[in-house]
Amino acid sequence: MERRSQFFKRSDVLPSVEIRKAKQSTACYDTHSHDEFSFGVIDQGIATYRYLKETYITRAGDTVLINPNDAHACNPRAGQWSYRMLFVDTAWVKGVQQEMTELSVGDYLPFQIRLSRDKAFYARFNRLYMSLLGDNPLEAETLLIEYLSHLFSANHLETVAQDQPALEQVEALINDRLGDNLTLSDFAEQSGLSRYHLVRSFKQKYGLSPHAYQLDTRIRRARKMLQQGDSLVEVAGRLGFADQSHFQRHFKKRLAVTPKQYQSFFIN
Repeated sequence: MERRSQFFKRSDVLPSVEIRKAKQSTACYDTHSHDEFSFGVIDQGIATYRYLKETYITRAGDTVLINPNDAHACNPRAGQWSYRMLFVDTAWVKGVQQEMTELSVGDYLPFQIRLSRDKAFYARFNRLYMSLLGDNPLEAETLLIEYLSHLFSANHLETVAQDQPALEQVEALINDRLGDNLTLSDFAEQSGLSRYHLVRSFKQKYGLSPHAYQLDTRIRRARKMLQQGDSLVEVAGRLGFADQSHFQRHFKKRLAVTPKQYQSFFIN
């Protein structure tokens, strides 16, 4: 039964991340460490969280953050508990940190906090977790970089200024290849910006991440195609949606009607 409560998976969209989930588990762990950066949330129950020489009491909604090779243990105080964790390759995180500082560093920069009770942070983890189980590499990588940049901003990493011409190149690439599932690496190569610089500056300028902007642009284009009488199958296929269900879900989130309902206002 305990085995069934555990879930392990390497993310299909971001192989540098391993996903772990425990649901209504009674398992306890001896003090141990990981090679990766690891962080996660408590979904249910109360646990004792020991990190090096410090001890914390964690509850549902809390986030724990663990640096590579640091000894720790987290065990339920009584009964069952549920939690989710992400393990991110240290070399990958180090690469992002180098992009954030635009400097070469000899080693990674550690998390400065070990426990957060910020509910907004818990919600941010939920979005990231679901994206890593999904099928969109751009969304997953963007959300992971945004998540880490929020954490490492506490280290006073240098701020990246907005680069107008480069961001306009990214915007043009999104519009020109709207049906393609582009990656952050594609945008970085086009603009000459690092992934971190790109995500941060793009959001400053447009108010959306590259992934969210791509989705928003696809929906705007879909509205025109639907008004012209294009079928839902054709619209979904040409605009890079995985299927009609994926298209309909994002369309309705933005317009509060289905694509078919929207089209009925224009096509008799």
